[in-house]
Amino acid sequence: MQGQKSVKSDAPLPPGLAAREAAVRVIAAVLNEGRSFEAAAAKQFEDYGLEGRDRGLARLIAATVLRRQGELEAILDSYLQKPLQKQKSLLWPILLAGAAQLLFLQMPPHAAVGLAVDQARRDRQAAHFNKLVNALLRRVSREGAEALPALDGVALNIPQWLMARWRENYGADTARKIGAASLAEAPLDISVKSDPQAWAEKLGGTVLSTGSVRLAAGGRIEDMPGFSEGAWWVQDAAAALPAKLMGDVRGKSIVDLCAAPGGKTAQLVSAGAEVTALDLSPQRIERLQQNLARLGLSAETVAADAGEWAPERTFDGVLLDVPCTATGTIRRHPDILRLKRLEDIAALAEIQSRLLDQAAKLVAPGGMLLYCTCSLDAEEGERQIARFLERNDQFQLAPIKAGESGIAGEWLTPRGELRTLPFHTPSLTPGHATELPTGEQGKLVGMDGFYAARLVRQS
Repeated sequence: MQGQKSVKSDAPLPPGLAAREAAVRVIAAVLNEGRSFEAAAAKQFEDYGLEGRDRGLARLIAATVLRRQGELEAILDSYLQKPLQKQKSLLWPILLAGAAQLLFLQMPPHAAVGLAVDQARRDRQAAHFNKLVNALLRRVSREGAEALPALDGVALNIPQWLMARWRENYGADTARKIGAASLAEAPLDISVKSDPQAWAEKLGGTVLSTGSVRLAAGGRIEDMPGFSEGAWWVQDAAAALPAKLMGDVRGKSIVDLCAAPGGKTAQLVSAGAEVTALDLSPQRIERLQQNLARLGLSAETVAADAGEWAPERTFDGVLLDVPCTATGTIRRHPDILRLKRLEDIAALAEIQSRLLDQAAKLVAPGGMLLYCTCSLDAEEGERQIARFLERNDQFQLAPIKAGESGIAGEWLTPRGELRTLPFHTPSLTPGHATELPTGEQGKLVGMDGFYAARLVRQS
């Protein structure tokens, strides 16, 4: 990382230090360089050779800082006599990571503080602040937990522009609920090829009303039963709904636009559709192919721009999951809080409009266009579809009904569009709930914020 050189040594690192150094560099890459969390994490995990538990620890620390940055900075700043320069070295990310471990991850103070001091000493620009790091974090460990409850986490962690949009779209009370739910860690949902109840029992999870299986247990996904055999794939319960809304697709030709990493493609193929999966990035198409291969599924794949792709044919159904601000997935991608800007909405809405118009040309008469987005903003959802219908009289909205695919009435707009919010939770299917370990109930709450509209071509 340019301008952030560490002191090199051949001596083995103390236990836990490599994971914490990787976490700090991920934090710095996101906050100082504007890089995505996933891209930064992939690089640092490889650079530090992290595996298994160390990789999980680094990810947890970095994600917690990105999720709770406002509260962490409020407490750290309150103990400083004069402000620190926050973008010049690894010093501020080290302090944020240390405070996150103490306040939110309940890690032992001797480990969190001691290893943070080691990190400061190893960074040339932060080394002369090692005593400050020690003093500040020791004070956080003594006093921070008592100061935390007095802070307004929603106001401090959610950007003002984003809260303003949520208030405009949903009202003040719902906006607060969205904000609070977005700061929670997401549960792990999976879609299974068959027999969700059996896999729920085998994996210690529960079957949701929507058909997804929600897991309470942690651990490496790759080590869980059924992963290597291709019995299931990771997919949030809300993200699994759009493909189900296409109905019985057996024998039908379906094109999945913007398809990678392939969860919806896998659903459609498993349901018997003849699927063409398209994505702009050849690298993402390769990842999709790898995912399908693990699952023992196959689909035609195309690397192309969905806004320009014009095959000499039409399809029975088109699934369009558009690029968006992804504000419904903050629980999984907390870097969205730090990287997205108000102006992104208008720029993405233009792209979505272009993709919609091109997707419409691919739908055969009587066929279906399923538009979906993981944005919570109406400009990318309800208003986008309203404008599309105004300029495309060949299409009509086919309302989604409560109970369909386990959908609750509160997840639907008055016009019959799907609109899930992060505090919505699918109910447990009667007779399909397994007993969860004590303390695990909280991990079953919420789902991604998602919007979907089902459109049918009349002629």
